[in-house]
Amino acid sequence: MFEKLHRNPTMQLVLGLIFGIGFGFFLQKGGVTSYDVIIGQLLLTDFTVLKLMLSAVIVGMIGLHIMKHLGWLDFHVFRGSVGSTVIGGCIFGIGFAILGFCPGTLAGAIGTGQMDALLGGGVGMLIGTGLFAHLYPAINKKCMDRGVFPVDTIPQLLRLPSWVVVLAMVILMSGFLIVLEIFKL
Repeated sequence: MFEKLHRNPTMQLVLGLIFGIGFGFFLQKGGVTSYDVIIGQLLLTDFTVLKLMLSAVIVGMIGLHIMKHLGWLDFHVFRGSVGSTVIGGCIFGIGFAILGFCPGTLAGAIGTGQMDALLGGGVGMLIGTGLFAHLYPAINKKCMDRGVFPVDTIPQLLRLPSWVVVLAMVILMSGFLIVLEIFKL
């Protein structure tokens, strides 16, 4: 159904821009582009970030699996590994610890005109990306394929149909959101 759209690089860029602006809008409206809200999450005093991200994961998980069921998309899953997970986690964690923003909230904060996000985070993201690209051949050769995971997805690991895992995760995450609301966290 979307083959013509998939082959049109200009439309891909336009759609990416539209969805990126929408994502940034919702991050801003949800309040998670604020440094104070992010630090509150890290200090476990404000769970706004967790609530927003869990809500987004629930909606995205349901939407993607419905679109897959309707034949509108295919999943292209890449094999993960302990090495790539540790490297990615360290890069993400170092950037988050230094600045207090993740990549999505950083882009939203830049969009709202926060200079610390633009100068510290935007510039840091560009430098970090360039540094990683420069070091990638050596990192890939030595680390990325260490401890390759035995399967690509959680449903494969659990040997269950994907809809069962999606339903279970939606119930668990929704229950967690309800608990956060009951206790006003």
